[in-house]
Amino acid sequence: MIDIGVNLTSVRFQNDIDDVIENALQAGIESMIVTGTNVEKSRLAQQLTMQYPDCLYSTAGIHPHDASLYTQESLEQLTALLEMHRVVAVGECGLDYNRNFSTRAEQLSCFEAQLELAVELKLPVFLHQREAHNDLVHLIKKYRSGLVGGVAHCFTGGQAELESYLDLDLSIGITGWLCDERRGKELQDCVALIPDDKIMVETDAPYLFPRDLKLATDESLSGKKKKKNRSRNEPQYLPHITKTLEKYMHKDELVLTRLTIANSKKFFRL
Repeated sequence: MIDIGVNLTSVRFQNDIDDVIENALQAGIESMIVTGTNVEKSRLAQQLTMQYPDCLYSTAGIHPHDASLYTQESLEQLTALLEMHRVVAVGECGLDYNRNFSTRAEQLSCFEAQLELAVELKLPVFLHQREAHNDLVHLIKKYRSGLVGGVAHCFTGGQAELESYLDLDLSIGITGWLCDERRGKELQDCVALIPDDKIMVETDAPYLFPRDLKLATDESLSGKKKKKNRSRNEPQYLPHITKTLEKYMHKDELVLTRLTIANSKKFFRL
């Protein structure tokens, strides 16, 4: 299996990253793509790929939360990173009008610069979108003819949003959001519409622990310790997400696993 989005540069992995990667490999995860969210995190992600060359790749980009830090210098630094070995996509980039840690003007400028860079370098884009669907679609349309590909990372929307992405020939990344009975219903109802050649899977670890996943330690721990144990998602839980996806896409698990591997290898040119 291939986890197309994992935040291994997070401080939550700094004390046991060797174990996290080993547990993922033991669970059948052959490759993981480490997400870059600003210049420094993208640099750290690339360094991780050099430490674990058998299983890690990375992206390089500026997340909309960090768009206020975007400068011509940071764009040049990103360009240099994107030309390095095992860096396979521009991103995480896009728009986030939910938290607005950067202004909308800053986000739009930063995102457009990265789309231009992706066209120039002939690399796919790893896309983030929260409450900014129309603006994101507008900019993707503007550059789509020059883009080699794009994936809607951590897609959490419904049918209308999904169809607008598919109309742009984007791929779709599914996370443990699908496993959440409280807020995943809209996604559960539409994932079967994703074409076989557009589906990929990811954990977005350490975020989005699959809510319906039962761990062997759940019964033996107190409520507080159990909650802490389940607060950090890991790549080793990707098979559970895929098994849940199998149910809603009405596909055999092995067939679906093979599809997501093939799609990820083709999309990121692994």
